Amino acid sequence: MKFGMRKPSLKKSVKARTTGKLKRAVKKSINPLYGKKGMGLINNPKKAIHNKIYKKTTFSFWDLFK
Repeated sequence: MKFGMRKPSLKKSVKARTTGKLKRAVKKSINPLYGKKGMGLINNPKKAIHNKIYKKTTFSFWDLFK
């Protein structure tokens, strides 16, 4: 598990900001549970626990300026 600052990725940052409202609306129309709180733990518990720990043990480059 990583500790400390995450390496910034411009490609991933742009991708996260350009995933549109339409794409989320389509996913929600297909799966009514999409986007609900706690669904990650139900769908894939191993990944959800890993992500929760990763989020608590690392920080972003941009967090240094807050």
